[in-house]
Amino acid sequence: MADIMFAGIGGQGVLTAGKILIEIAAEHGKNVSWTSEYSAEMRGGIALCRVVVSDEEIGSPYPDYLDVLCCMNEDAYDKYVSDMREGGCVIINRSVFGEKQFPENVKVYGVDAMEIASELENQRGLNLVVLGAMIRATGMMDVNEFADTLEAYFNKKGKASDKNVQCFMMGYEKAEKMQ
Repeated sequence: MADIMFAGIGGQGVLTAGKILIEIAAEHGKNVSWTSEYSAEMRGGIALCRVVVSDEEIGSPYPDYLDVLCCMNEDAYDKYVSDMREGGCVIINRSVFGEKQFPENVKVYGVDAMEIASELENQRGLNLVVLGAMIRATGMMDVNEFADTLEAYFNKKGKASDKNVQCFMMGYEKAEKMQ
């Protein structure tokens, strides 16, 4: 079981990242749960979603501690890193982070998500870059199976684009363990 949070600001695809993860995990036979919180602003306000992915029945969608925290911005990290479980995994969007001293009880992976999405001319793919980094950091699912299902996800939505899977794969390939 993995208790996961995606956190950032509205407009970064935080909620969509969680929805993509649960749809793909469910397609691969996992039990899933998704809850969201966001402020009233359409863009720029706080946004987060909690995702639980499990082989077993899910008891609560609101865990006491997180196994994985995906931070789209530094404020999200500052606010939620204290909710991490010992040995958990934090993924940060290094594009918007200053120098940080990370807690020793978690693994930290960084990816330059904004630069990658921009290079691939898919600014809305920031969340996909972070998803790729998360899959690399956690090994939660096979990267190729995830990529194939991600492509099918966008095809089903009528939003097929090679750039979406490219963002995901670049996030996977470029994620670096920082601690």
